[in-house]
Amino acid sequence: MWVSTNKTLDVITIGRASVDLYGQQIGTRLEDIGSFAKSVGGCPTNISVGTARLGLKSALITRVGNEQMGRFIREQLQREGVETKGIVTDPERLTALVLLSVENDKSFPLIFYRDNCADAALNEGDINEDFVRSAKAVLVTGTHFAKPNSDAAQRKAMRIAKANGSRIVFDIDYRPNLWGLAGHDAGDSRYIASDEVSKHLQTVLADCDLIVGTEEEVLIASGESELTAALKTIRSFSNGTIVLKRGPMGCIVYDGAIPDDLEDGIVGKGFPIEVYNVLGAGDAFMSGFLRGWLRGEPHATSATWANACGAFAVSRLLCAPEIPTWTELSYFLEHGSKERALRKDEAINHVHWATTRRREIPSMKALAIDHRSQLEDMAGGDAQKLARIPELKVLAVKAAAQVADGRDGFGMLLDDKYGRDALYAASAIPNFWVAKPIELPGSRPLQFEFSQDLGSRLVDWPVDHCIKVLCFYHPDDAAELREVQITKLRAAYDAARKVGRELLVEIISSKHGALKDDTAARALKDVYAAGIKPDWWKLETQPGVEAWRQIDAVIEANDPFCRGVVLLGLDAPQSELVAGFAAAKTSKSVKGFAVGRTIFGDAARAWLDGRIGDDEAVAMMAQRFAGLVAAWDGA
Repeated sequence: MWVSTNKTLDVITIGRASVDLYGQQIGTRLEDIGSFAKSVGGCPTNISVGTARLGLKSALITRVGNEQMGRFIREQLQREGVETKGIVTDPERLTALVLLSVENDKSFPLIFYRDNCADAALNEGDINEDFVRSAKAVLVTGTHFAKPNSDAAQRKAMRIAKANGSRIVFDIDYRPNLWGLAGHDAGDSRYIASDEVSKHLQTVLADCDLIVGTEEEVLIASGESELTAALKTIRSFSNGTIVLKRGPMGCIVYDGAIPDDLEDGIVGKGFPIEVYNVLGAGDAFMSGFLRGWLRGEPHATSATWANACGAFAVSRLLCAPEIPTWTELSYFLEHGSKERALRKDEAINHVHWATTRRREIPSMKALAIDHRSQLEDMAGGDAQKLARIPELKVLAVKAAAQVADGRDGFGMLLDDKYGRDALYAASAIPNFWVAKPIELPGSRPLQFEFSQDLGSRLVDWPVDHCIKVLCFYHPDDAAELREVQITKLRAAYDAARKVGRELLVEIISSKHGALKDDTAARALKDVYAAGIKPDWWKLETQPGVEAWRQIDAVIEANDPFCRGVVLLGLDAPQSELVAGFAAAKTSKSVKGFAVGRTIFGDAARAWLDGRIGDDEAVAMMAQRFAGLVAAWDGA
C-alpha cells in the first residue's frame, strides 16, 4: 500500500464535461425521441461524481461555457460534493452537449455536440500546480489527448503529479469519432483501428500507475489486433496496474507479467443483471475501482466494487445520476437483489433516492398558504376578493422571505390554483423550500385536484418542488376507506418517484376520531406497510411525549432515511401551538413546522376586507411567523 502525505484530495479527473440529454422513450430511434432528461456527462465528470458519492474527495479540471448549461454543471457538481475550483468558465465557447438514447439492448445512439466547445479548449494555462499537487491521484482520459492544447494540459498535470508523489490513472476512454475517425452519426462507435491514435496513446502509458480500458480500448492503446498481445504490449510500456473491462463478464486485474491465459489475472465478483443501457457503465466502474484502489484495498475487492457499480449503471437509464452512493453500494453488497433489473428493486431504489437528494435540509420552518377552500370561504363569494387571493399569496412570500433573511431551513407551502405568481416570487429566494398540494381540498376519500393523472401534471413541476398530499386518515376508519386512502397515497408515491420529486404526506386523524398516543404511529405503520416511504411527514400536534416516541420508533423501523416530520397548525391559537412545541422537540424525527392560518389568518381577513394595506399585511404575517420561529428555536 502506498501513502501520500499533505494531500487534501483523493483524485482530480481531467477532460470532458458536457450536458447529457437522454431520450426518455425506450426502444425507439433517436430520430423519434420526444423528450429528454438532463444530467451532467463526460467520462471524467461522471467519475468525479461517482467517486464523490462513494466517499472520496474528488475534483474536476475542465472548461464550461459562461451560460446556463455551464452553470448547471458547476452547480450540480457542487451539490454532489465535487471540488469545482479547477473548472474554468470559458466566455467564448459553449458547453458541450450530448444526445443519447436506448434504441434496444444492443444499440445506444448518441450525438456529440462538440464543435469548438468549452472543454475541448482546455490548455496548459488551466492547470494549476498547487491544485494538482493537492491530490493523491490524477486521472487523465484518452479523448483529451486528441487535440494538441488539451493533450498538453493533461501532460502538464501528469508531470506535476509524478514530481509530487501522486499516482496517475489513465482511462483510455476511446471515442473514434472524437478523434475524427467516424461521422457525426457514429457517436456510439467503439472501435476503429488507427496506427496514429495507437502511437499517440502509447506515449502516455509509461507514466501511468493504473490503466483501465475495455477490450477495444486496450487494442487501440497497444496498436495490436489480438487481446493477449495487446496487454503484453501495454505491459512493455508500463509497470502500472492494468484493468481489463469485459462488460457483463466483469473485469480482470493484472499486476506484473501478463499471463498467456488471461483468466489467470485477479478477478472480482461479478453480478449477473439485465443490460438496459451500457452508456456510462465504464465511468461507474472506474469510480468503484478507484474507491478501493485509492484506499489500499486488495485488487479483488476493488474489482468487485467496480463490477457492482457498473451493474447499477447498465441497469438504469442515465450516467452520473445512476452511480451508487457508498451507502447504496454497501446495501447491495450485503443484501443483493432478487431483481436482475436493479432499477426495479424498490429497496435499493429507495436507498439511492434518499442518499442522492439535491441537498440536506436538517430543519424546516415553513409558512403554509397553500389553502384554497379556506381562502375562498374568507372571500365569502365576493368576486373581487376571490380575484385578490393570488396577490395575498405574493404578500405572504414577502413576509416569509423577510423572516428567512437569507437563512437556510425556511420555506412555504404554495398551490397551483391561486399561487402561480407567489411560486414565481418564491423561486427567486435562494435555498427556499417549496411544497405544493395535489389533493382536492377536503376530499375524503382522497381525490387529486384538477386530474387523477398525476404523471402528466407533475412532469411540469420544478425539480426542487416537493409534492404535498393531505390525507384525512384514522387507523380506526372502516377497512374499505383505509384501503382507498392508502391506494391513493401509493399512486402519489409512485408518481413522485417516477418524475423525481420529493413527497410530503400530511396525515390528519383528529377530524375523524380520537387522537391517542398510538393513533399517528398506527397510521404511519399502515402507510409504510403499503411500501410508501415519504421524504417528509406533516403531522398534527400530538397528545404528548409518548405519542412522539411511538412515531419515532415507526419511522426508524421503516425508513431511517426519512427527512423527518413537520408540525401543522390546524388554525390553532399561537399559544396552543407553542405549548405543543416542547413535546414535539423531544422527538428526533420532528424537524420543524409548516403552519398556515395561525400566521396568515387575521392578516388575510383584514386585507381582503380592505381594513389594512399591503405593508401592514406583510408586517402582520412576518410578525406571526417570526414569533413561531423564535418559539420553536427556544422550545
